[in-house]
Amino acid sequence: MKNKSKRREFLKISSLTGLGLLAPGSWHTFAEPLIDGESNQNHEKTNMNPEDKNTSLIGLYGPWAVSLTEGKLPSLSFRRSEFTNVDDWRKKARERMAERLAAPNIGAHPEVTVNKKYEYDDLIIEEVSWQLPYGRPTEAIILKPKNAKGKLPGILAFHDHGGNKYFGNRKITRTSDHGHPVLQDYQREYYGGFAWANEIAKRGYVVIVPDAFPFGSRRVLLADVPEHLRNGLNDLEPEKPENIEAYNQWASDHEHIMAKSLFSAGTTWPGVFLAEDQRALDVLCDRGDVDTARIGCAGLSGGGMRTVFMGGMDERIKCAVCVGFMTTWKDFILNKSFTHTWMTYVPVSPNELDFPEILGMRAPLPTLVLNDTHDGLYTLPEMQRADAIMREVYAKAKAADKYKCSFHPGPHKFDATMQKEAFDWFDQWLK
Repeated sequence: MKNKSKRREFLKISSLTGLGLLAPGSWHTFAEPLIDGESNQNHEKTNMNPEDKNTSLIGLYGPWAVSLTEGKLPSLSFRRSEFTNVDDWRKKARERMAERLAAPNIGAHPEVTVNKKYEYDDLIIEEVSWQLPYGRPTEAIILKPKNAKGKLPGILAFHDHGGNKYFGNRKITRTSDHGHPVLQDYQREYYGGFAWANEIAKRGYVVIVPDAFPFGSRRVLLADVPEHLRNGLNDLEPEKPENIEAYNQWASDHEHIMAKSLFSAGTTWPGVFLAEDQRALDVLCDRGDVDTARIGCAGLSGGGMRTVFMGGMDERIKCAVCVGFMTTWKDFILNKSFTHTWMTYVPVSPNELDFPEILGMRAPLPTLVLNDTHDGLYTLPEMQRADAIMREVYAKAKAADKYKCSFHPGPHKFDATMQKEAFDWFDQWLK
């Protein structure tokens, strides 16, 4: 029983770190938990290089697994000599990636209900929702400057994963002076105390922040699963901090069930993200106050992962900023798959594109990648290799000036300095 308990705790920790941030106060790094009082400083160093070059997450199978793709360019990599025209390559690569993602057909241009409209923080804020063919309505927050006139550029803002499925769009917005205390701590620790969606809106953008599947309004309710899976929990008094913590622990343990069910249904988790994020983009583009020729997307961690797929697959995204989610498939194979959830993976696709090349499919459109030097979700050498891959793709597309990658000091985050760089990048290309 003792070993089983330890295993369950490890799995829970690994899932909670996936795609982003642990709940504030849970752990102090993002790759692994602190053990037996080990210092935070020592533990952050684990992202600099794999801990032991003679080991891997899957033991002796690691070198063999890497060898399946190592030393050869993926079959659809733009870096291959047979690809000379970036437009022809992009079309072919996107078609194949669409097959691998197997995104469900959920229609287009959903009917939007405006549930509430008000002013706060020098912004006009709309709380809206729309019904997809499945699940409860998707709730989103739309923000724009109070005195804005005419058509503005738009931003599709993605919230993180953070081991926190109870919250969605509320993680990166602020709509009153009395926010939930859990979110106040969350934004202080990982966003420099800012609601970054508010901050970019103030610069002259219409910003939409949808709840992702299955976060916030889209989360799985305990009442909707069999009783034997509820662990004695219920949906009563959901806003109490202790109930939020209990729900997030339950949702973490439930994640592998969701992933297996999606695979069994013939789709993938990134495919569902893409389908739902494209519907949110439809909502943004259907607005009369948005210039559809000037649309960007961005997000930290899980939001960075969604930026990779959305920015790579949807030509309406004219400028993309990926924060805290860039490495190689090799890094996942050998070192870091355990710091990520099931939401990341698209079976077979590593044979055709390395991970950064998914985002690279948007070349030559402007792309910014923001990394943290001590981000425990990745190893630094593989983050650097991902940057080299992206630079090679953009150079071959004759668009070297449209790609930038920055490494900021510290752990996994999107702080004020990084936000300024991201917002300046949007201003440069969308204004």
